[in-house]
Amino acid sequence: MGVMSRAFDPQFGEAWNRRQVADALILGTCRYALIGADGAIVEDGEAPVAPAFGFFLARHVLDDEELLLFAVERDHRRRGLGGKLLDHFCRSSADNGVSRIFLEMRAGNPAARLYESRGFQLVGKRPAYYRGADGTNRDALTYQRLLRAS
Repeated sequence: MGVMSRAFDPQFGEAWNRRQVADALILGTCRYALIGADGAIVEDGEAPVAPAFGFFLARHVLDDEELLLFAVERDHRRRGLGGKLLDHFCRSSADNGVSRIFLEMRAGNPAARLYESRGFQLVGKRPAYYRGADGTNRDALTYQRLLRAS
């Protein structure tokens, strides 16, 4: 997934690599989707979007789903692609019987505004959990969104 390396901000020093993503997809509990510049979204197994400018990777366990990775390339941000992709993710999660979505990110990540605008609420914090590429420690923030009554 070339979009993965292009979409992540290098200052965060992302820990996921191509092999880890491939291994996660083999488990059968993970899914992904890609979004193109025109807003077309394809899920895993469908004809690929070319080129893809954003993606998500998620893991489903019972009635919970964890948004493991979510990113849009820097040059394609602030155009509605992230919102459209996140809305698609939440809708498809609900359609799959998910009652709760979790995600974790670094404190200071501007994507927090997007998540909060879509009903995600901060439910936890781990101090100095992530170490950035610049050596700075950042808190991990855990967000949750309830999709239906548990």
